[in-house]
Amino acid sequence: MSYRFRAITAAALSLAALAMLAPTGFARAADANPPPPTYKKAKPVPDLPFFFVIDDRVTYSWMPRGTDPGVFSVNPNGSFNGVTAKSVYSFTHFDAWAYGTNFFTISMFKSDHNDPANGCAAGALGCAGATEFYGLFRSTFGWNEIFNTKAFSIGPLHNIGFEIGADGEAENNTLAPAKRDFVAGLQFAFDLPYKGYINVAPLAYKEINHNAFDQCGAGGVVFVGGAPTCLIDGNTSFNVTWAVEVNYYMDLGFLPENMQFFAISGRAGWYGPKGNQNAPLGVAAGGVPTAVELNSEPIRLTFDASKAFWGPKYSQFVTTWVAYRYWQNKFGLDDSNPANPVCWTNGVNNKSCSEQTVYAGVTVKF
Repeated sequence: MSYRFRAITAAALSLAALAMLAPTGFARAADANPPPPTYKKAKPVPDLPFFFVIDDRVTYSWMPRGTDPGVFSVNPNGSFNGVTAKSVYSFTHFDAWAYGTNFFTISMFKSDHNDPANGCAAGALGCAGATEFYGLFRSTFGWNEIFNTKAFSIGPLHNIGFEIGADGEAENNTLAPAKRDFVAGLQFAFDLPYKGYINVAPLAYKEINHNAFDQCGAGGVVFVGGAPTCLIDGNTSFNVTWAVEVNYYMDLGFLPENMQFFAISGRAGWYGPKGNQNAPLGVAAGGVPTAVELNSEPIRLTFDASKAFWGPKYSQFVTTWVAYRYWQNKFGLDDSNPANPVCWTNGVNNKSCSEQTVYAGVTVKF
């Protein structure tokens, strides 16, 4: 609790004590022998908790048309099938404290046999699907809170803050990715109607990863024209680039009161080109330049089931939702470049490097 808050509270309690000792009327002042004053012990002022908002949730969702770059099977007619159905199990945490917010989520994606675990060919019916773990962390530090001011609240602008974060990913397929990225920049927080919000964050982005296909074999490093064509450990490192992340939420408060169980939300992240897709290797290793990546869920419609069936006291305890997901140039791989060997096979797009799917889930708050 801040010193100023404690001082204001103490002053308020002092005034309250004086008010209790003051005469209650002119008749009391005229008494020859007024009764002794009575005192009431003030209740102690509780300290504010360090985290004054904590929100933890678990989610199960079903994604029927996911993808994994470079992973596809061949249909009987010779066309490519890059679609991978996925079950997703997620845990999310959000908290707010005196100077900002923290958000953390970790998800496990379990693919069907079209995206098999290492050692199996894509589409092999006897193989288990790959398992992927993906975690994301974002933390903000509000300027209004840091500088103890309201100067950064103007019109719909609610606050400006610093933002930092990181992502981490690993999957047990043939590629054996081990993505790590770091972001830092600003966040502009705006208010929306019905107690909603939209946050816009311009960021710097740095990624390192692993690519088993870039890893050198038993023969060691091979050079073409003086440039290496493989990496000893398969670890890639990309250029620092730009990113813009947006997220929003708004209750549908314009609905009649007996239907106010719905909300919309969404997110989008644009990530700039980060160099050759096999960086630090160049064209000698067969890589092509990366492209702008768009990872988005532009719309999610949420139904507050616990509020609808059990009343406002249980709002947000159990929600169901349906969403649309669009991921273009997944992981920065250029889906439109026929020279890209990951996304194109024999001059035909194998439909594994971009993703469009409607998916649904249920979320429980605890």
